[in-house]
Amino acid sequence: MQNYVITPSVAERVLRRKGRPISIEAINPAACALVVVDMQNHFVAEGFPSEVPQARDIVPKINLMAKKVREAGGKVIWIQTTATGALEHWEKHHNFGLTAEVAKRRLVSLDENAEGFKLFPALEVEANDIRIHKIMFSAIIECSSNLRDVLRENGIEFLLIAGTTTNVCCESTGRDAMMMDYRVAMLSDCCATRYDEEHTASLNNFQLFFGDVMTADQAIARLE
Repeated sequence: MQNYVITPSVAERVLRRKGRPISIEAINPAACALVVVDMQNHFVAEGFPSEVPQARDIVPKINLMAKKVREAGGKVIWIQTTATGALEHWEKHHNFGLTAEVAKRRLVSLDENAEGFKLFPALEVEANDIRIHKIMFSAIIECSSNLRDVLRENGIEFLLIAGTTTNVCCESTGRDAMMMDYRVAMLSDCCATRYDEEHTASLNNFQLFFGDVMTADQAIARLE
């Protein structure tokens, strides 16, 4: 598992901005959602196109966090990237941001009938959990998914972000949610990326400007 230790200069700036290391001191469980991003075979399982080996290490923590959120009365939302609608709504990314070979491999692997699209089998998903398909890095922006509508329908105010990768889809979703006035925390030991420096840089920047960074244990304590 990737260890995260806040950079001292960042810790100092966070205190100056927020007055405390973590601004979310308590979480209303009924208004809380654990949003688990892209823990699919395509990104997690060995040998798949966008495998992040470190993502397999966070599965136990995600399972624990999901269990605690359910028990407290919150929602667990599993986000899966889909190829469906990708070229219609995100054409330039696929045509100019990726090579033709990479784009094709991505779309084939994330087809909703493909193994790559499925959630990693070690995840403990329950029938009452919510599943959402997204097209873009951010799950909450227009044209990517219906996540914002689901959050509104369920009276959600607090988002706990988990999944992979820390610095792309997790951070993008968390940033955009903050800009839509949700209270957001990235769970440092429930997120993973390929390189420690990317994990640290993403979490440092997030808590400076967009929300909180806390461990699963810290989030559970605030739920209780």
